[in-house]
Amino acid sequence: MGSRGCALLLLLGAALPLLGSAAVSPERSLVWGPGLEAGLALPVRYFYIQAVSATGRNFSRSPPGRTQFKVVIKALSPKEVTRIYTPHPLDRNDGTFLMRYRMYGSVRKGLKIEILYGDKHVAQSPYILKGPVYHEYCDCPEEDPEIWQNVFSCPSQEPQITKDFISFPTIDLQRMFKEIPSKFSQTRGAIVHYTIVNNHIYRRSLGKYTDFKMFSDEMLLSLARKVHLPNVEFYLNVGDWPVEYRKVNDTPGPIPIISWCGSVDSRDIVLPTYDVTHSTLETLRGVTNDLLSIQGNTGPFWDNKTEQALFRGRDSREERLYLVKLSKENPELLDAGITGYFFFREKEKELGKVPLMGFFDFFKYKYQVNVDGTVAAYRFPYLLLGDSLVLKQDSQYYEHFYTVLKPWKHYVPVKRSLEDLLEKIKWAKENDEEAQKIAKEGQSVARELLQPHRLYCYYYKKYAERQASEPEIRDGMELVPQPDDRDSVCSCHRKKPLREDL
Repeated sequence: MGSRGCALLLLLGAALPLLGSAAVSPERSLVWGPGLEAGLALPVRYFYIQAVSATGRNFSRSPPGRTQFKVVIKALSPKEVTRIYTPHPLDRNDGTFLMRYRMYGSVRKGLKIEILYGDKHVAQSPYILKGPVYHEYCDCPEEDPEIWQNVFSCPSQEPQITKDFISFPTIDLQRMFKEIPSKFSQTRGAIVHYTIVNNHIYRRSLGKYTDFKMFSDEMLLSLARKVHLPNVEFYLNVGDWPVEYRKVNDTPGPIPIISWCGSVDSRDIVLPTYDVTHSTLETLRGVTNDLLSIQGNTGPFWDNKTEQALFRGRDSREERLYLVKLSKENPELLDAGITGYFFFREKEKELGKVPLMGFFDFFKYKYQVNVDGTVAAYRFPYLLLGDSLVLKQDSQYYEHFYTVLKPWKHYVPVKRSLEDLLEKIKWAKENDEEAQKIAKEGQSVARELLQPHRLYCYYYKKYAERQASEPEIRDGMELVPQPDDRDSVCSCHRKKPLREDL
């Protein structure tokens, strides 16, 4: 059964209650996801398992009993040896499981994926991924972008990209080259100028606050290893705030600068934040809070969560201090604390400081308060992926996926002043079933929009075709080299013929 068919069956069965002592049927259970596609190279590959009973009904909670799903992944050919990290499947507490695996080398013949429940194969297991199957650091880009986008199931349109480009039907590279260094790098000092030619990435820093270019470098390099990028020249703002505030009818008009965060009164083109891209690249390696791991660490079931709203964070906005005051006055409704002072150090004695809390522990609470930091709070996607209701402060700032979200469907809106926060918490407590429904809707849309492979699709979306002239490698630019991966085997079949096994 194809992945779309499995997804449809999952949706049809998702609302069914826990099936008591009913046993899991390995044969009827469902398996789908990008990690079963050989050509879909990601830092961490992943797929899903839906537990189904012998009567064909989906479990909506963890199956009873001690039997667990187990996954074994190995090279198809006994002559090939590669290290593959395969942790246990993550229990998403809704009858589904998320399986992640990271390859530390490529295989030419392919992979064999066995999915077992007890000693029985699940669904169509074993799954054979015919090679070659490349690991993250194999530099083997697909030459045809249409093929790559089809393999990644990239959507034909991204609402935020469509909206962002309304102001820029054409992109004047020469005007940008003349104007941006003097106008933006001196005032903000956080602009990185990129040119990609023949799938090689070049850049120069405009300003002294460009250290975060390491995050854009790593994502662009990762993308270039997967698909041959068009020749393109662009400017990325690696600072916190959007920078282009001119309107279309101004003289001169705005120019397209790419940022990680947008605002209602700016014209920046928004990309997924460095936070979500870096955590995607480092999943199962250098980070613990990532778009996949969160899904298996969402705390107790809804009925067992603490009926309070929670906030932890730095003092990066005055409303966060107000949260602490509200918490002290209404501890039965709100547990809020500042974990570090930088902007309002004089307030520490009055408001106090609380220890850092592990992010997974946030989801012991039913309600999560999302308040802006210096710009949009980059924790928001992770909060949505949890199993708690998000109370989101009204904000002028947004990330790349906000356009799809709707208040009262995916989260509960709160006024910017937070004057109605307590009222909204009380509403949630008094309308528990509706609050849980909104939490589930938010989690569901986040699971769809924030899949790691979707980030690559978003990064690839058309910019080059709007350029009015050919990109140039400018004076002062340096090549950003692909990382050296001498320890892993990688023979790209697109660059040279594969050698036969000896």
